[in-house]
Amino acid sequence: MGPPHVQEVPAVTTTPQAVRRASPRTRRAATPPDPARALLPNADPVRMLDEHGNRLPDRADYAEPPIDTLRELYRRMVIGRRFDTQATALTKQGRLAVYPSARGQEACQVGAMLAVRPTDWVFPTYRESMALVSRGIDPVEVLTLLRGDWHCGYDPAARHTAPQCTPLATQTVHAAGLAYGEAYQGRDTVALAFIGDGATSEGDFHEGVNFAAVFKAPVVFFVQNNRYAISVPLSRQTAAPSLAYKGVGYGVPSEQVDGNDPVAVLAVLNRAVAHARAGNGPFLVEAHTYRMEPHTNADDATRYRDGAEVDAWRDRDPVNRLAAYLRHAGAWDDAAEAALAAEAEAYAADLRARMNTQPTVDPLSLFDHVFAEPTPQLREQREQIRAELAAEDEQGTDDEQGAR
Repeated sequence: MGPPHVQEVPAVTTTPQAVRRASPRTRRAATPPDPARALLPNADPVRMLDEHGNRLPDRADYAEPPIDTLRELYRRMVIGRRFDTQATALTKQGRLAVYPSARGQEACQVGAMLAVRPTDWVFPTYRESMALVSRGIDPVEVLTLLRGDWHCGYDPAARHTAPQCTPLATQTVHAAGLAYGEAYQGRDTVALAFIGDGATSEGDFHEGVNFAAVFKAPVVFFVQNNRYAISVPLSRQTAAPSLAYKGVGYGVPSEQVDGNDPVAVLAVLNRAVAHARAGNGPFLVEAHTYRMEPHTNADDATRYRDGAEVDAWRDRDPVNRLAAYLRHAGAWDDAAEAALAAEAEAYAADLRARMNTQPTVDPLSLFDHVFAEPTPQLREQREQIRAELAAEDEQGTDDEQGAR
């Protein structure tokens, strides 16, 4: 018996001519559109000014804010920096227990406040003191927490501003929940949550972003990437091209911006807030910035970063950058600068004077607002403290009478 018959199969032709002969439908099916493309940030951080304050070419994707708005942005940045410097000095005088400086991050701190309405909600971290005074909150009330007098010195409901949050990333869940509730009731409120680069490694960050994405909550997650989570460098936080890419996995559009470019920060946040307010769900913005001071006054930053790195970022100073741009545009001069410097000094002097007054604190207030209905254990502890205080007062009275 001879070998079985084998039918020859003609070779598949893949010449350029064959590709051109393929139907349009076949070609489209071979390269389906990427659903993540609309979510991706720009490959490079958005910039509108160079390091010297020179205007870069116009962008089609972001509109430059009006010049009057930029003048107000600069004014608040200068006053915010003077506040920050004064608060740092207060720690050295024993008037504050601790203070996390935001020097170097003025464009982010103030730009964020100009992008939202007074009726929008802000969820700050412990580093947002400058942002809060820019929002118009009394600086003494802002520093109450860091002074150790009270958990929060201002009325959150009246200010539409949550208490400053010390645990990392828990405010992202709060922001998502509030924004969803506001949208559910038909309000056009936007919630803006400040986040540090280290907080993006926390579970609450992922839960908050995921919830907001699924339920289209109008939240702007604003990540200030200042390169260090205390002493932990960014390289130990993520292997992603940038933190802005973290939004893609949840279906959240994202953007990255030069956080030391005040014009670009405000332009990007304006669009992010408009996106959320229009009912399109959350938006994530990463600002590349740098804190010039240590993590807090209790930190020694020289142990984990060198002076050359700090000097390089000093050359990108956001305050000087915007000042140069306004002067180039003919919107600022020496007289305006002198008037603003005087205003900032008066602001700092008033803060010093009021912080030098020792507050009167009732120790029993420690038990207020812990629970809506105090627990039996809390009542018992309060009574113990009350009895101890009464005994001290009685002993003091006896000693005074004995001295007579």
